[in-house]
Amino acid sequence: MSATADLVLTGQYVVTMDGQQRVIEEGGVAIAGDTILDVGKGADLLARHPQARVMTEPHGLIMPGLINVHTHAAMSLFRGLADDLELMQWLQDYIFPLEATLSGEVVYQGTLLSIAEMIKSGTTSFCDMYLFAGDVARAVEESGMRAWIGEVLYDFPSPNYGELENGFAYTRQLLARYRSHPLINITVDPHAVYTCSPHLLTRLGDLAREEGALYVIHLAENEAEVRTCRERYGRSPVDHLESLGLLGPQVVADHCVMLTNAEIELLARRGVKVAHCPESNLKLASGIAPVVQMLEAGICVGIGTDGSASNNDVDMFGEMNTTAKIHKVDRLDPTVMSAATTLHAATMGGARVLGAEQLIGSLEPGKKADCIVLDLNQPHLTPIYNPISHLVYAARGGDVIHSVINGRVVMEQRRLLTIDEPAILARASEIGASFRQARNGG
Repeated sequence: MSATADLVLTGQYVVTMDGQQRVIEEGGVAIAGDTILDVGKGADLLARHPQARVMTEPHGLIMPGLINVHTHAAMSLFRGLADDLELMQWLQDYIFPLEATLSGEVVYQGTLLSIAEMIKSGTTSFCDMYLFAGDVARAVEESGMRAWIGEVLYDFPSPNYGELENGFAYTRQLLARYRSHPLINITVDPHAVYTCSPHLLTRLGDLAREEGALYVIHLAENEAEVRTCRERYGRSPVDHLESLGLLGPQVVADHCVMLTNAEIELLARRGVKVAHCPESNLKLASGIAPVVQMLEAGICVGIGTDGSASNNDVDMFGEMNTTAKIHKVDRLDPTVMSAATTLHAATMGGARVLGAEQLIGSLEPGKKADCIVLDLNQPHLTPIYNPISHLVYAARGGDVIHSVINGRVVMEQRRLLTIDEPAILARASEIGASFRQARNGG
């Protein structure tokens, strides 16, 4: 690591999210290449690194970039197309038929659209599970974001790879191509227990173990999934994966809304990580995941937005706000899911879910330089008594003014620097018009 910083960020506060939960007033972050060199008082850092580029925000709050642990980024193109429906009707009557018409280029454009929204609302890392994953990766590379990316596999043919065996070949190619990439990790992604046979689930588990990859799966998302699994296999989704020997620390279980006490204890014992997607679960009326109980049991929980077709955005500040509030009312206890607990889930919790807690999730020397700066000089953020409280209960994605990912400034004063926002919006509008025409039989 260089002893001289290339970039120094300074502001009114630095919220480190380190082990001591330090909040440094008039603080700063010094960055050398892709790595955080030092965190401390802004004046001290400026004195130590006089040659560095300086980005100073007198009313700025510097914090780790948010980590969105469950997305379907390209579904930004389906936003508002099918709302107010229950999960299985939404999937089978609207989403699956539309997805059958997708191409790699459309997925690429939809992913760019979500990436633009994510960067502008404070997300620096995301875990994506979708089709045409190679084109998702292409968009990620272009943008400079950090991502975990997987091609979803299921029993029926895919609009991307066709028959299932081709899906295994496609996944292996992605694993090989991105094995040493600094920003992209490939995951192994069975869709769900109701779309994947036991044989497919097991084969993908073997592949994930062989490659040291995360095993990402929708799990126990709603009552219908649990009922279907019991009818087919005589077990709940969680018990089904346990019977197949698949539960373990490499598993990222998305949603986990319908869990028994025994299943929570089992997930904790196996070291399974959970992606909590409250707004999608609320909108689809899937239920409220027992996150407070999961955390009490020692399960690592991160926060995700799910896709924009069921949320309908990828704003992690909004997701944090919802996360904190729904668990208070669910438990009728205002002390649960505190601002500090919620912010941890969106930063260090998310990093742990993705097995990246040594690299990202907090602002500490030696970690990768993924950080964002918010403008606090606004009516809804004034006055400030507790910065962490403001981040969860008052801040919005639009308050983010700068974003640095892997040491690279990707947004400055809300202007995206790595991708062409006007061109992305224009192309997304064109694709939306074609979807509308197809739906209307044009």
